[in-house]
Amino acid sequence: MRTIQFREAICEAMSEEMRHDESIYLMGEEVAEYNGAYKASKGMLAEFGEKRVIDTPIAELGFTGIAVGSAMNGNRPIVEYMTFNFCLVGIDQIINNAAKMRQMTGGQFNVPIVFRGPTASAGQLGATHSQALENWFANTPGLKVVVPSTPYDAKGLLKSAIRDNDPVIFMESEQMYGDKGEVPDGEYTIPLGVADVKREGKDVTIVSFGKIIKEAFIAADELAKEGISCEIIDLRTVRPMDKDAILKSVKKTNRLVILEEAWPFASISSEITYIVQEQAFDFLDAPIQRITTADTPAPYSPVLLKDWLPNAGDVVKAVKKVLYK
Repeated sequence: MRTIQFREAICEAMSEEMRHDESIYLMGEEVAEYNGAYKASKGMLAEFGEKRVIDTPIAELGFTGIAVGSAMNGNRPIVEYMTFNFCLVGIDQIINNAAKMRQMTGGQFNVPIVFRGPTASAGQLGATHSQALENWFANTPGLKVVVPSTPYDAKGLLKSAIRDNDPVIFMESEQMYGDKGEVPDGEYTIPLGVADVKREGKDVTIVSFGKIIKEAFIAADELAKEGISCEIIDLRTVRPMDKDAILKSVKKTNRLVILEEAWPFASISSEITYIVQEQAFDFLDAPIQRITTADTPAPYSPVLLKDWLPNAGDVVKAVKKVLYK
């Protein structure tokens, strides 16, 4: 199987779908002439032309609204934000229009649209460029929220998102675009709402998603040296969430640690904690532990930023805590 970068997997998914369906187009800042801010649309302008790969002004409210109206009229737009922090300018169009249109029109209008771009911290970019907003969108009925962690998952999930007849929030990471992974040559998709057991284990379940899951793997390798076996579940899709995969694992290991790159209050990990205590309380041998960023805006200082972000050391401590070690 060939090895390609995360950005190439994204580009392949979009290009393959656009070849099959002329109603699909890509729009966003610098997606065309510049080949994408992160080169995730490299070569697409040359192949599909300026009517299907469209550079927009720095006006998220405007081009988000255009895309929603276009989707209501039979097209299948892909909207790229330079980061999801910038989508807040157009969040009215996402939350009040895209997410609600099907319900408000009694099913007369679908909004088959993908909003995609980087989420969470990418280093010293300041507090307003470092936010993980998955829980904002997951809180909204009518939106599906996808956060892949590998090139393989990214391609398969993005193809499914583009084919979906409802709006999908597809969240990537600036720090993952250069990541390499195995991706097959042939056609494949990954269904939305299905988690993946990335590592089998018997002592503790670690649930995570997105780029921060890398810290779980580092921690699991360290803990394995001490004879502690970690099962790592990659949610891949935050909403709809694969509750069954989480519950099945917790019923096997009897312990749960949740790793998330977001603020703690009303987080995805809070929702998972509620689900598990409601549906698998009797299987727990220890209180659930969650690991998040500090409950402050992201600092600019590299020293403070390192302390603000969750890391493998935090995971090791949490795992040992639920194991009473």
